[in-house]
Amino acid sequence: MPADWQLRRTPPELVTRYRAEGWWTDDTLGGLVDAAFKTHPDLAVRIWSDTRPAQTTIGAVAVLARELAGGLAARGVGPGDVVAFQLPNWLEAAVTFYAVALTGATLVPIVHFYGPHEVGYVLRESQARALITTHRFGHLDYIAALEELRPGLPALETVAIVGEGPVPAGAIAFTDLFGDPVDGPTPVDPDAPAVVGYTSGTTAAPKGVIHTHRTLVAELHQVTTMGATGGTPILTGAPVGHAIGMQAGLLLPLVRVLGVHLTDVWDPARVLAAMLETGVTSGAGSTFFLQSLLDDPSCTAEHRALMGHVGLGGAPVPAAFVDRAHGLGISIVRSYGSTEHPSTTGSTHDDPYEMRGYTDGRALPGVELRLVDEAGHPVAAGTPGEILSRGPDLFAGYTDATLTATAVDADGWYATGDVGVLDHNGALTITDRIKDIIIRGGENISAAEIEELLAQIPGVAEVAVVAAPDVRLGEHACAFVRALTDATPPDLATVRVHLERTGLARQKWPEEVRVVDTFPRTPSGKVKKFELRAALRTENPG
Repeated sequence: MPADWQLRRTPPELVTRYRAEGWWTDDTLGGLVDAAFKTHPDLAVRIWSDTRPAQTTIGAVAVLARELAGGLAARGVGPGDVVAFQLPNWLEAAVTFYAVALTGATLVPIVHFYGPHEVGYVLRESQARALITTHRFGHLDYIAALEELRPGLPALETVAIVGEGPVPAGAIAFTDLFGDPVDGPTPVDPDAPAVVGYTSGTTAAPKGVIHTHRTLVAELHQVTTMGATGGTPILTGAPVGHAIGMQAGLLLPLVRVLGVHLTDVWDPARVLAAMLETGVTSGAGSTFFLQSLLDDPSCTAEHRALMGHVGLGGAPVPAAFVDRAHGLGISIVRSYGSTEHPSTTGSTHDDPYEMRGYTDGRALPGVELRLVDEAGHPVAAGTPGEILSRGPDLFAGYTDATLTATAVDADGWYATGDVGVLDHNGALTITDRIKDIIIRGGENISAAEIEELLAQIPGVAEVAVVAAPDVRLGEHACAFVRALTDATPPDLATVRVHLERTGLARQKWPEEVRVVDTFPRTPSGKVKKFELRAALRTENPG
C-alpha cells in the first residue's frame, strides 16, 4: 500500500472479543470470491443496459476474472498496489472487481457519474497504478477528461478501456489486459487494505476510507443477519462504484447465493419489467429507488408482492413513506451506517413495526453505540447526542492519517458526526448531523466542496450550502449566497454554468439558490447551518 497510508490498530481486547464471537476471521476478499466461483458456477448474472446488456453465469464471469487477474499479475500488479475502476453497472465492472480481489491488490471503485474534478483527486490521492474505464457514458466523456488529467498522475502506469471505440494513445483495450488465468487468489494479509471507498464529508476533498479484508468480510457476514430482502435476488441500481452498490450488487449476491443482477440506468419501468421477467425484487437502498417504483404507472400488485421485504438506508426514510409501503403490503426495515462503519444499526422483518418503521434499529451484532453531548459525556435515553460507534466492520482508517486521528479514538470509538436519540429499548433514531454533508439519493455530497467552488464566482462574498428536504431523493443541496456590496448575486443558472466548468459531478450541483443579506452566526462568527436546515424543513415539513 502507499507509504503514507497508516492503518489504525484495533484495541487487543476488541480483537479478542470479535474472534470469540466469530467476526474476526482470516478470510480474504479474494478467498471469498474464489470460493463462490468454485461452489456456485451456475449462479445467474444479468445486466440490464441499453449500452452493454449481458446474461451469463458466475462460472463464465469467473473465467474472465481469472484471465484479467492473470494479465494484471503479469504487469506486476499484486498486494500493495492500487487498481481503480470507473465503470457503470456493466459486466466488465463485476469482472474487474472480482479480478482485482483475486490479485490481492487494493481496489478503488469510482462512481461512474463522477467528473474530472473528483476523478483526478481520487487517482492522485490513491496513487493508483492501473485504471479501468470506458470511452463515455451519458454526458460524461471519460477519455477527454483522462487525457487532461494524465500528466498529473505519475503513478498511473496502465489504463485499459472497455468498449469497441478507438483506444487513445497511452492506453490499451480492456481485452488486451487479459492473460493466462490464475488458479486461485493471491495470498494476502487479512489486515491489508482490500477496498478504498471515497466519500464526501466535512472536508472539501473526498476522503479515502480504507477497509481491510477483515473489516469487509465482517461487514458481509453481518449484513446477512438482517435478511432485508427476504432471501429473494435483488436487482441493484445503486452504482457499484459506491459502497452500497458494491456490497448489494457484487458481494452479497455471492455470500447469499442469490445471483448478480444490475442495471446501469435507473429506469423504473424497465426495472419493473425485469422483476416480472426474472422474479427478482428491487427498490432497496435509499428511499428514492423504492419510491420511484411505487410511483410508476406500470407498478402492479404483482410487482408489490415481489417487493414484500425491502431494506432502506443510506438516506433519510420518512415515516410517512414507510406507512405508505406498509399499507401496500411491503415490509420495510431501516438501517443506519456509513462508508466508515457500513452496518451500524438495523432491524429484521420480525421486529415490531414501530421499531423497524420509525427508528433506524438497534446496534447490530458485534456493534456498540454511545451517544454523547458536546463535552463527550454520555446522554440519557431520549436525549439527542452525537453517535459514537465501534465494531468488527469499522474501517481501518482514512488514507489521510490526520483525519483518522480526529475521527477514531484510542479505544476504537468512531465519531460519526451524526446526531441521534436512543429509546429505552436501545433503538436509534437519527435526528440531525454535525458533519457537513447532504445525502442525495444515498450519495454523500460535501457542502465544503461546493462552497469552495461557489466562492470563486465573481461577486460572491460568502456562501453556505446545506441539505434541503427533497420528496424524491431525501435531500438536495441548497446554496445560501451573500453577495458583495453592489454586486449582482448569482442565480441558479449562473451557478450551474460555473460548476460545469469546474468539472464537478452534476449530482452535487445545488438545486436551489437563496440570496441572503446576513447569516445567523454563533458568538465566534460561525454560520449556524442548523438554523438554515431547520428553516428549510419548516417550509417543507413533508
